[in-house]
Amino acid sequence: MQLIIIAAARRLRPPGRPVRWALALVAAPLAAHMVSISTGELIVEGSLARYELRMPLYEVAYIKHPEQALLQQFRVSSRGVAGRLTEKSCRENYDEGSFACRLAFAFAEPVERIEVECTYYAATVPNHVHILRASRGDASDEAVFDLSSHRAEINFVPPTRWEVAYRQSRSGAMRVAGGAAPLLFLAALVLASRSRRELAALAAMLFAGQVLGCILLPVTGWQPPPRFVDAAAALTIAYLAVEILLLPGAGQRWAVVGVLGVFHGLYVGLFLSGSEYSPLYVLTGVALAEAALLAALGVIFARLGRVMAAMRPVQVSAGILLVVGMAWFFVRLKG
Repeated sequence: MQLIIIAAARRLRPPGRPVRWALALVAAPLAAHMVSISTGELIVEGSLARYELRMPLYEVAYIKHPEQALLQQFRVSSRGVAGRLTEKSCRENYDEGSFACRLAFAFAEPVERIEVECTYYAATVPNHVHILRASRGDASDEAVFDLSSHRAEINFVPPTRWEVAYRQSRSGAMRVAGGAAPLLFLAALVLASRSRRELAALAAMLFAGQVLGCILLPVTGWQPPPRFVDAAAALTIAYLAVEILLLPGAGQRWAVVGVLGVFHGLYVGLFLSGSEYSPLYVLTGVALAEAALLAALGVIFARLGRVMAAMRPVQVSAGILLVVGMAWFFVRLKG
């Protein structure tokens, strides 16, 4: 993100180039979703493993032959030997808005542990998350696959408490570091802060809003459509950019960020509802990732401000974020 802003700021003076840079910045996040989640269930019975995939229809709308493109991205093996595919079927369920596939894999001997490789992000969007529940008899386990972790070994032995904490907090951190919308909003947050103390207050209110968003989903029973969450996140970026440009001296910005944080919390809430992960561990990972990214962005933007003070980098960056946020919002709203 910082490299994009630096490059855009350096090229503001030559005529015509701001338009080209703005268009490039708009196009980059529009191809992605903030909310890109699929779920799967893997049941092992003796030497047979049955797998069922459920993915939102909008994820496969632009994929040619999704039954081939997706199933090529899911592989299982046991003791280094790949399972033999014996059954494959896919169907579109318009009532549920999902694309479902069922696979069956046969092995030469009973399966004690199974290795899974899942790269659905290669066929959908880079920040796609696949939540897999696996079971064998009374034993069960869960794994999350994304761009940073596409392999997992499931041995059906209950993990230790520390392993659970690490795995689940890491998944929470990746929900922040692996998505365009969270990163852009954090960049806007740094631009909106006028001191380190204010940045700390804004970060605390963002996290408080996210926690509230996670609480509201199970309490109200509301399951917002992923495209709504995606559009709302884009609008939060645009709104904060407007505050920076038109109300640079506005007070109580912390309250605004708290409200906007609720919408970002909906994404974390959807991830939690699709998994059996602990909200405490996931939100701990979210908080740690946001703190680290805000600190890094704060240092980078401070240096950028000193070097390019004459080019008004804060206003330029806020303008870029406004264009990106509004374009992203309208594309998602139309979709």
